[in-house]
Amino acid sequence: MNELQKLYERIIQRVNINLRELDFDAEPYSTGIIQPEQMNKFYAFYGITTDHPLNLVFKNSGLAGSYFLGKCRVSNSLLYKSDIRGDELKREGASFQYQGFTIDLNDDELIDIRDSALAKTLVHNFSHDPETPEVFFIKDTLAMDYANIHGAPTDGAFLGPFATVDLTTIHDSVIGTYSYIQAGEISHMKIDPGTIWVHAQDQFNFYYQHDPDLLKKYASVVAGDRPHGIIFDFIEEHEEAFQRLFDAVNIETIESVPKTASLDRYAVVLPNTTIADNVLISQRAYLENSHIGKGSNAQENCYIIHSKLDGFNVTAHGAKIIESDLESDVFVGFNSFLYGKKGARLHIGKGCIVMPHTIIDIDAPLHIPKDHLVWGLIRNDAELEQNSISFDALKAHKTAFNRGNLHFEGNGYLFVKAFKDRIDHILDANGAFFNGENNTGHAQRNQNLSLNTIQPFQFGSMKGLYPNITIEL
Repeated sequence: MNELQKLYERIIQRVNINLRELDFDAEPYSTGIIQPEQMNKFYAFYGITTDHPLNLVFKNSGLAGSYFLGKCRVSNSLLYKSDIRGDELKREGASFQYQGFTIDLNDDELIDIRDSALAKTLVHNFSHDPETPEVFFIKDTLAMDYANIHGAPTDGAFLGPFATVDLTTIHDSVIGTYSYIQAGEISHMKIDPGTIWVHAQDQFNFYYQHDPDLLKKYASVVAGDRPHGIIFDFIEEHEEAFQRLFDAVNIETIESVPKTASLDRYAVVLPNTTIADNVLISQRAYLENSHIGKGSNAQENCYIIHSKLDGFNVTAHGAKIIESDLESDVFVGFNSFLYGKKGARLHIGKGCIVMPHTIIDIDAPLHIPKDHLVWGLIRNDAELEQNSISFDALKAHKTAFNRGNLHFEGNGYLFVKAFKDRIDHILDANGAFFNGENNTGHAQRNQNLSLNTIQPFQFGSMKGLYPNITIEL
């Protein structure tokens, strides 16, 4: 047994110790997530830009195929094709507001990953945990394929495939397959697969539960087996297109990308795709035969195929849009799967919000009116009626209501406002409103990004692990 395999086993043991009170065993799920014999076959890479502090420290870790941007420390961990994105790390002297408190930073914020295994996981640092403002930590955590850890410090956690924790500090908890949690802080909880939970204390509570039998068709995992379902099959069908990006040192430049837009070196763009001004296309995004309108973005692990986005559209991490037409200002949440077909296109009206982890799988044309919230599983007009509500109707709710598998309580106006405010922040941070001089964001700044690679040991007991490395200005 080499050192990499020993490290993997120690990580699983640490995860299980943290989850012992939930009587959860992560070991059967760990099978095949990170394959030690594969860890020496991929290089890791990191971005350099004058807009982000460069301070990377790697100790006793495997980093195969993973990407790093910003200030990050990784120790005693295994990362496989994960994206660690620190482009919104807070700086020394900055402050943020939290429940009436002004939280000041004494040091630059950093991402600190310890004793964890992350497979094809997106980590984004936009955290506002008031107790650890300088450190965005991921500790004793196992995250399966296509999970998202988004502004969510985790200490003792298991994330199933396609699970998302968003702006939520996690302690000793299990997040089931295809679940989305935005709840501020949770501890010692076991979240069932397909749970969509958005909670703001004394404001609102959105709780939806996917039918477990129906969800299995799209995304599922059984202990001792690899994840499966339509969404996994869809990703595997398109994996080959990414291979040449990682095999080639230099690839041809796409001349049609405007100077105000940013197309990542590790994104796939296939023919008949147009990209407008102020667009941000992140690494591992996939675009084919589509139009991406002004100010829009396609974040990590997004797929946009045979589709048209009018402008100022947000396609959040892991979302997939196929055979669809989106009017302007449409938000498509994390890991949503919008699956129109040829001759059965999906049309989404201006200003709509598609909740994270929504599945729309249609065999006949479907139209979603403007200014609507949609969620859950939608396959026809009847399910759209049950799983959507206009913003005006939602804003009028001041107490609670039930609709299908959704339970909502609290102030509907505050719920809509919170989402709209966050969408505006995303667009602003991404440079969607750049006017040639002001309001620069990632779309403009990432044009000055350079990439460098680092390699693991190829032989001996350390095979697959990386040397201890410090990279700094």
